[in-house]
Formats: sequence, structure tokens, C-alpha cells
Amino acid sequence: MRRKDNVGLEREPATNEAALERAERLANLLTLSYEPMLAWRLDGPIEFWNAGAERLYGFAQDEAVGHTSHALLRTEFPIDFADLRSQLKDRRDWSGELRHTCKNGRKVVVESHMQLFSGNLVLEANRDITKRMEIETALGESEQRLRWLASLVESSDDAIVSKNLDGIITSWNSGAERVFGYSASEAIGQPITLVIPQDRQSEEREILTRIRRGERIDHFETVRQRKHGNSIVVSLTVSPVKDANGKIVGASKIARDITEQKRNQELIVTLAREAEHRSKNLLANALATVNLSQSSSPDGLKQIIAGRIQALANVCSLFAATRWIGAELTAIATQELAPYSAMNGERTFIDGPQAMLEPDAAQAIAITLHELATNAAKYGALSTPHGQVRLEWSHAADRRLRLRWIETGGPIAQKPTQKGLGSRIIEQMIVQQKGTVRFDWRNDGLVCEILLLV
Repeated sequence: MRRKDNVGLEREPATNEAALERAERLANLLTLSYEPMLAWRLDGPIEFWNAGAERLYGFAQDEAVGHTSHALLRTEFPIDFADLRSQLKDRRDWSGELRHTCKNGRKVVVESHMQLFSGNLVLEANRDITKRMEIETALGESEQRLRWLASLVESSDDAIVSKNLDGIITSWNSGAERVFGYSASEAIGQPITLVIPQDRQSEEREILTRIRRGERIDHFETVRQRKHGNSIVVSLTVSPVKDANGKIVGASKIARDITEQKRNQELIVTLAREAEHRSKNLLANALATVNLSQSSSPDGLKQIIAGRIQALANVCSLFAATRWIGAELTAIATQELAPYSAMNGERTFIDGPQAMLEPDAAQAIAITLHELATNAAKYGALSTPHGQVRLEWSHAADRRLRLRWIETGGPIAQKPTQKGLGSRIIEQMIVQQKGTVRFDWRNDGLVCEILLLV
């Protein structure tokens, strides 16, 4: 029995020595491990700090041992530290993500696993997941940007279309549906020539050639065709599309419908030319009225000229409402006879269908009515208390308008021995418009009949 005891006593140191060797090997492995590992007392400082911790955090072993881990690394816990301690005591381990600050100030995120041993010793093994988190964040941001870009593309009023280098449509947004009339299911997989008129097919070949060279095409104005055959004017911007290796694999096209814009531009040019032409005619008419005006006194001459210029100004104010397209005859007559309509009750009467006069004809009629009304106020029906003037018109054959100025209740009209200035002005204005004018002096008053091409 003693020998057995002696054997047993002799074997015990050998067993302890082997365990110590295993512990030393394990300690060396932990010390040299690439993964950061540290050991600390639950209520005390760091007691172990391996090479992996030195590499990650930048603190040497002698800088770390003896310090509280969460103070040294300025640890940001996902839960309150008191709760973490409670979980360690209850469950003996804890896992989660921690945020640490390295010696150089760099922030790192680690996947941490802690295990509680006897004596309140905590072994903490950490894995640096900062790069992974940055990649995940970047991917999340990229996905968000892609969703945002996709939303922009889908909600755009412009047609945004992509195609491969063979000209086959690969994407078609809702803007393209509105601009061209084809749904996405109708367009995707079809050649882009689906929306290109036959006489513009060569443009697409040139565009694809330039795209293959890596060129971008900006604001190219051309004509495209909608589903039902009507043509639209578009402004195209076409850009090369590259794959991950930088190889050009297709093109992205933005097409903006500028049909209405081009119409407006053309209208502005037309109106500008028309305004220039009308202004010249207006000045010519004004100059003619000045040259033909006569009076025995300067004040009288001034009044005559002012009245004729005002007649032209009145009709020009009507042009503004129609962008110089013309003026309605009823409006012209109402303006010119307004000063006499209020004289001693109803003195003037207007009757006729709607008739739009072009600017030149409208100016001629305005001056004519001014001259007739002025003459009536001085010598004709409007010079007596009960005289009246009636202006009536009707449409005649060959796009002609027949106007009749009829005076009644005035002095007996006698044909003048020679043409007066007013008559000459009226004849000049009407003849310039390829019209005719006839004066008839009756016992009841003057009747003036005008035929005018409209």
C-alpha cells in the first residue's frame, strides 16, 4: 500500500507539471493570437492583454494592464454597464457589439464575447468588424441612393430610356410612356427605332457610333414619333453606360418633349416680325394723317392730329389682347363712337355680325370711323340735337365685308364741290386695303358705303 501511495505521490507532481505545461501553451496561444483578447476583473482592472489587442488598439501590454478596460478604450456599450455585469453574473457569458476608441483616436466596432470565470475574472475575446460595418453601411447607403435614383427616374416627366449597343430597349420609365405613348411592356425588348421616324433612322446609327467611342451627346434637338404616329420635337441627351470593368455596354437616353416650347418660340418670332411690320405700318399711317392734316390755326391743327393719332392708339390697345392677330369690328366701332354715344341720349347705333379684322384693315377702319364721326359732329347728323348715326355691316361674297355709315336727322347733305380732307384720308386708307368707298349725300344725311377684303 505504501508503494502504491509512493507511486501515487510520485505521479502527482508529474500530473501537475503536465497541466502547467498545457496552461502555459494555452497562455502563449492567447498571448500571440491575432484576435484581440484581454482579461479583467469584474470589479477591477485589466490583468491580461495579448498581441492582438496591442495591434488593434495601439496600447502596449504595460500601458493596458492595471487600467479599467472600458475607461481605457472608452467603451460604448449597447446596454447599461450595470446590466451587462448582471448578465455576466447570471449567465456567465455575454455577446454583443462594442464600440472602442483606439490609442490614435480611431473608432472601431468589435464583435465581443465575454465569459466569467471563478474569482470574477472575465475573459473578453473581440473581433474587429469595423470594415464589415463600413461595407454594410456603404451598401445600405448605396441601396438607398439606388432607390432614390430609381424613384427620380420613375417620377421624371422626361422619357428616360436605356438600350444596349444593338439599339434594343432595356428600360423604359413612366415618363417615356407619357412622351411616346408605349407602355414599358410594349417597348422593352424592341429596337429604339420604334420611336424614330423613317427619315431620321440614320441619326440612331450615328448616335450608337459615338456612344461606342465613349462620347456623350448633349441637348440634340430632333423629331421622334409617338405610338399613334404623330411627331414631336425632343431634346436628347445620350450617355454611355459602362459595366463594372469600365466596358461600354449600352446607352442611357433622356428625351424631353419640347414641342410646345418650340411652338412658343416660333410664335414669339412670328409675333416679333408681325409687330415690326405693324409698327412700321402704324407709323406710316400716323405720318400720313399728319401730312394730310390741315387747319386754319395751330391749335386746330394740333387737335386734328391728336384725334387721328388717338384713333390709331385706341385700335392698338385692342391688338394687345389678341397678340397682334387683329381686332374685332364691334370693339373698334364702340371705341370710336363712344364719345358721341353719350351726347343727349342715344345718338349712335351699331349692328353687325362678328368680324375679326387684321391689324392693317383694323387701323384703316379706325381712322375711317374717326373721320366720319368727326365730320358728323361738325357738319352732319351729330351737329343737331336729334340727329343720329347708324353703323351696320354684313359679310358679302369673296371674303368681303360691306359697311354702311348712315346719318339721319341732320342738315340737308349737299355733295361738296371738291373732295374734303376727310374724304381723301378715308379713300387712301381703304384703297390701301384693296377696298372701295362710296359717298352718297342724301337729304336725310350722308351715307358712306365701304367694301373691304377681310
